[in-house]
Amino acid sequence: MRKKNKTQEIIENVAVVDIADDGKAVGKVSDSDLVVFISHAVPGDVVDVRVVKKRKKYIESIPVHFSKYSEWRVEPLCDCFSVCGGCKWQDFDYRQQLFYKHKNVSDCLLRIGKLNVSEIAPVLAADPTWFYRNKLEFTFSSNRWLTTEEMPETETVNRNALGFHIPGRFDKVLDIERCYLQPDPSNDIRIAVRDFALQENMPFYDLRNHQGYLRTLIIRIASTDEVMVIVGFHHEDSAIREKLLNFIWKRFPKVISLMYVINPKLNDSFGDLDVQLYKGKPYIMEEMEGLKFKIGPKSFYQTNSKQAYQLYKIVRNFAGLTGREIVYDLYTGTGTIANFLASRAKKVIGVECVSEAIEDAQYNSAINGIKNTFFYTGDMKDVFTMELIQQRGRPDVVILDPPRAGVHSKVIEALLLAMPRRIIYVSCNPSSQARDLALIQEYYWITAVQPVDMFPHTHHVENVVKLIRKI
Repeated sequence: MRKKNKTQEIIENVAVVDIADDGKAVGKVSDSDLVVFISHAVPGDVVDVRVVKKRKKYIESIPVHFSKYSEWRVEPLCDCFSVCGGCKWQDFDYRQQLFYKHKNVSDCLLRIGKLNVSEIAPVLAADPTWFYRNKLEFTFSSNRWLTTEEMPETETVNRNALGFHIPGRFDKVLDIERCYLQPDPSNDIRIAVRDFALQENMPFYDLRNHQGYLRTLIIRIASTDEVMVIVGFHHEDSAIREKLLNFIWKRFPKVISLMYVINPKLNDSFGDLDVQLYKGKPYIMEEMEGLKFKIGPKSFYQTNSKQAYQLYKIVRNFAGLTGREIVYDLYTGTGTIANFLASRAKKVIGVECVSEAIEDAQYNSAINGIKNTFFYTGDMKDVFTMELIQQRGRPDVVILDPPRAGVHSKVIEALLLAMPRRIIYVSCNPSSQARDLALIQEYYWITAVQPVDMFPHTHHVENVVKLIRKI
């Protein structure tokens, strides 16, 4: 049954039956083939929804009334739930989160990729499921997202914020009092920085008009409890900059790396900018099985440190190293996997396009006394070639850990020319992983699949696939 008024369309009694691969709930309407995507609903709910976008075969909607609540609903932990763009599944029982992450992997590999997979292991659950991130980035804004209660007081309320972007609104930022993603002292640092900036009348950045001074606050907390803080400023103003940075340094002795970046660009990315050290060291250290890993301001490191260790152990187990193998670690980043495997391999060759990451990878090998790793910088399709293989040796094992877009077709071609005995494919996007695996399944058996939950209370899932050469 549908009801209309002048401004909106309401669809009643939509049964929520599934989860789409983007994490939204999927609803069905009786006697209709229409697919209804619903934000903030879980399988088992029966809801009335308001249509926000309509297409020929589907609609996108938000719930306006629940006729029945799912047995899998739980009370959200965070006060910002439903407004903040993160942790969208925190009203969903964690066991069911794992069920639908497993279903997503299965759908991608079997239904989309049409791969020959005999078994997909249960998703390796995260522990803990809160305070698991080692890195968070917050945004300063002079245009804070206002609550319903604040709307009538628009002219008088403080509009400055330090928090997360509202989904779909680049210029609106939700001010955060308590976030459950990163351990202490993350919340204390963010709140103290915000309050000090307000007290000192420091200009927060206007994301729409590109005016103001304070832009971003990045906090990295290693498993060793070392803390890095990076503050982004729109332009140089040494008096304000030093006042804020001195405040952070004196207030938080756990911060051993205090850095800043001047960013006059229209976006917040700083990969192409110089990051300046203000106090302390220009890096913090992660540790795993006695190995140390240098983390700089631009370093990529798996965001969930504890679960990353479980992931790397799976990779090592799948690789089946005996000490005689030549291993290629493609998309090596800061060489974490390469150095983690080095003690059980003859040698490991890592390739990465970010030069700063390769510098970190080389440093990590040096400080750990690892001498059988060799790292190369450049575009993967230009570096991983038969020339490199002739120079360093034909791979027995190749580790693939590409970005979300997956592996470039020329890299697949080079891989099939190299024909390693084993391939271990690690992916944060099972859909692109399935596409790539379909290109090589003629030559390889898929012998093991292990999904890993790196990001509880979100729809994201990491997946590790082991392949054995057929011939």
